Amino acid sequence: QVRLVESGGVLVQPGGSLRLSCAASGTIFNIYAMDWYRQAPGKQRDLAAGIHRSGSTNYADSVRGRFTISRDNAKTTVYLQMNSLKPEDTAVYYCNARIQTTAVQTAVGDYWGQGTQVTVSS
Repeated sequence: QVRLVESGGVLVQPGGSLRLSCAASGTIFNIYAMDWYRQAPGKQRDLAAGIHRSGSTNYADSVRGRFTISRDNAKTTVYLQMNSLKPEDTAVYYCNARIQTTAVQTAVGDYWGQGTQVTVSS
């Protein structure tokens, strides 16, 4: 069983900063990638930022230069540092991870957290 728990979502003023965290726990053999998605009201869920097990990162054009994804040394917690926040960043932010749960190479699945609400408003 794998569990992802996000935290850090709050109400913040435009121009402010915020850091989200996502901790993975449970039966984990290997984590291939951890990503942050976001879903605004009435819109689809889109990728905001991702980090591969190699350490390479990728960002949506809308957040590049403002958001930074990183992880801890154990590589089981991923962070999203969000700076220069805009009202259009308001969304539920979800953590996603591609995790191998046993030594069997086919034991790989995508797991989601419950989401954390980020609201950017004055």
